[in-house]
Amino acid sequence: MNMDHQVRLSAFHWLAEQVRIHGDVLPRELLAQGFEFEGHRVPLVGPQGIFKPRVIPMVPLSITTTPKGPYDDSFGYDGFLLYRYRGTDPQHRDNAGLRAAFFQRTPLIYFHGIVPGKYLAVWPVFIVGDDPEHLTFKVALEDPAYVQETWDREDGGVLMADPAVDFRRAYLTREVRSRLHQRGFRERVLHAYREQCAFCRLRHRDLLEAAHIIPDGEPEGEPVVKNGISLCKLHHAAFDKYFLGVRPDGVIEVRRDILDEEDGPMLLHGLKELHGKRIYAPRSERLRPDPDFLDWRYQRFMKAI
Repeated sequence: MNMDHQVRLSAFHWLAEQVRIHGDVLPRELLAQGFEFEGHRVPLVGPQGIFKPRVIPMVPLSITTTPKGPYDDSFGYDGFLLYRYRGTDPQHRDNAGLRAAFFQRTPLIYFHGIVPGKYLAVWPVFIVGDDPEHLTFKVALEDPAYVQETWDREDGGVLMADPAVDFRRAYLTREVRSRLHQRGFRERVLHAYREQCAFCRLRHRDLLEAAHIIPDGEPEGEPVVKNGISLCKLHHAAFDKYFLGVRPDGVIEVRRDILDEEDGPMLLHGLKELHGKRIYAPRSERLRPDPDFLDWRYQRFMKAI
């Protein structure tokens, strides 16, 4: 196995461990620090979106989309990611590096900026198309198990063009698109609420979730901050099960049968004491819960009483 292969597989293993510890949304400073490989520091991101650490001779290690960045990266109708060239010169060394990844079928890492400083980590991805006319590369996600098992085969194994491979990659890439929406919603909502529960102000990030006011299965249930509330796991579950509701003016109401129930200190301090209190809302008015959305949800809470 050559040096390039070793570094990439080490990067994949390192990322898997970081995701196990931190979740799949990782801070940029962690990615910029990277890991040690045979005495070399290997960062995973750099100042530019197409990044190659010094230890790798030719083909980039990662590509990055930054939130509100200068490039219009998007998903195409076929489900694959369209990644913009750097600049407008198809022969720029970064673009040439991704083109080499395309021809050599080299796996890369993709970091999608969720909010400033935080990225969803996705790997391995492959460049599966090059469109100089529109200055874009087509990017597809692959199953890590297939890559490790077949990368060193002379024929490229499942990495060669094959309808079944294309179908699998399109499916996996669409799954990533769904994850991007979910993680993006969570990160934006938690950031707006300064990473605390809107009901009890718990600040342990690992115990916080972004609750939809109008559920995402409803036509109006868009993943926007005004349709979200930062809640701890307990209060998210209670909110979803209509143990409590929030009036359009932001005041919490606990269901009458819950108020009348006697079941120890958790029920008393965790739920019943919230009755009549106002939720903690973001400072910016544009990020606060939409009163119409709250009313939609409150009407269903009233029916559950």
